[in-house]
Amino acid sequence: MFRRVGLLAALAAAACCSRSEVKAGGGGGSAGAAGPGFTLIALAEMRGQIGPCGCTSDPLGDIARTSHLVDTLRAQGRPVLVVDAGSLLYSKVPVPAHLDAQEELKANLLAKTYKDALGVGAIGLGPMDLAKGPDKLRFPRHAINVATDAKIVVEPPKVIELGGAKVGVFGVIATGAIAGLAITDPVAAGKRTVADLRTQGAQIVVGLVQAASKKDAVTLARDIGGIDVTIAGLGATAPEPERVEVEATKVDGGWLVIPGNRGQVVSRLDITVRPGVRPGGAPLVDAVGAGAATAKIAALDEHIAALDADLAKFATDPDADKAFVTQKKAERTQHANEREQLRTSPLAVPPTGSYFTLDQIRVNKTLACNVAVQDNVTAYYRAAGEANVKAAAGRAVTPPAKGQAGFVGTEACADCHSDAVDFWKETRHAQAWKTLEERGQQFDFDCVSCHITGWDQPGGSNLANNDTLRDVQCETCHGPGSIHVAQGGEERPPMVRRMPAEKLCATQCHTKEHSDTFELTPYLRDVTGAGHGEDLRKQLGDGPTGHQLRKAALDKAGRTLGAGCVR
Repeated sequence: MFRRVGLLAALAAAACCSRSEVKAGGGGGSAGAAGPGFTLIALAEMRGQIGPCGCTSDPLGDIARTSHLVDTLRAQGRPVLVVDAGSLLYSKVPVPAHLDAQEELKANLLAKTYKDALGVGAIGLGPMDLAKGPDKLRFPRHAINVATDAKIVVEPPKVIELGGAKVGVFGVIATGAIAGLAITDPVAAGKRTVADLRTQGAQIVVGLVQAASKKDAVTLARDIGGIDVTIAGLGATAPEPERVEVEATKVDGGWLVIPGNRGQVVSRLDITVRPGVRPGGAPLVDAVGAGAATAKIAALDEHIAALDADLAKFATDPDADKAFVTQKKAERTQHANEREQLRTSPLAVPPTGSYFTLDQIRVNKTLACNVAVQDNVTAYYRAAGEANVKAAAGRAVTPPAKGQAGFVGTEACADCHSDAVDFWKETRHAQAWKTLEERGQQFDFDCVSCHITGWDQPGGSNLANNDTLRDVQCETCHGPGSIHVAQGGEERPPMVRRMPAEKLCATQCHTKEHSDTFELTPYLRDVTGAGHGEDLRKQLGDGPTGHQLRKAALDKAGRTLGAGCVR
């Protein structure tokens, strides 16, 4: 569930008008409201992601699912405008040489999907688009203040007619947002553009802003003025899902919306333009809607529960300040009333003027897939794997330095440590390579390093040399064992673990991005036991295991894939 950072901000009432004019229709939409309308689907900071790694309990971000969301809206007859604020194409700047083929194939797939499946109406420019220079942008960008000598092909601002409404769209880059890119004054360019779009009849103006922070985006939108909806890409500060704000931020007479990075959270705005609204007329109103109401109710539930716990303690404390307790009771009553109001009337339609609802959509595995796009993703993994293997062919593994050990593989360990190896074979570590093969991603550089032993290390493995080191084997934790084996086991390996377990696990593979349920002690309970760290297992004692933590998370997130999905 999304909450704005800072609980009190999340609990602030968003509607500036009576809820008496509630219209039919849920899901954040404004169905049943009079007047022309359209849906705005906004993305930003895709950074080359076509789909999640699939390692977390609730993997987010998938272009096949996002495409199906848009397909569904259009099939319902809803006019849809898809926009992107920039940083679409690449995951790294500059692109490392070994990732070149893979990154180019992903960028091509994203460009094809944006053009053919999503039918994107406008795309801004971000730093992750320029990793390979202007010649690799693939299509013109909305960036009104890019200097001519930057040699960026730009698309001029335009007015699009949608559902009887006229929507003006433009893109602008804040100072400092893209290092090394020559730009002109964004405020002056923005003011001229907004005025021109209004002259052309734009009733709603959408600005695609690329900025280095939310503060910069707010400042630029305010200084330009006249923008109804600003969609912001924020570079490295773009929010992860848990920090995506469920309510739009008020910026003078307009609103700022920030999608989640890498396509994990897509912003949907259902905008209703009332008949007779003139260009630059009454400000657009946030009507809250079911999507934001659901998130705010959850935040209210959490806060009310905390107040109830405090009040229960005060009731047993004879020294409790009565005035303070009275204040807390009043606060609880206020929040309970707001919660009830949101439950009964989530949509607050203003009596006059245009309005919108915002729904921040988690693009997770329960959503259906556009099968054609998914097939293209599958083809990408196959093509990228072939290209990566071809590029790696003949590349020898760097030998270890004189006197240093290399990797020998679990079978060499089994000669003397059969009990430990037998135990290992029953763990998830022994299935690491198989999980990649099942998804066709065993030669994907974004995945392989955590599913193989000795990756890119002296005496270890690479894409061309890995047959005996697939899976997370003994030497991942205990270090390379060639000297130990050569000496017949007479001398212990130089390290029982190459580094403290919490650092080894949490910094290399069990990161938040790839292993959201990781806790060291429960996970160690899964990989230690009879024949393998039995004494350590006894020290760990009873308690939850990593398997149990992951199962609980998977149960909570849901195990069912959306219709038409294969991953």
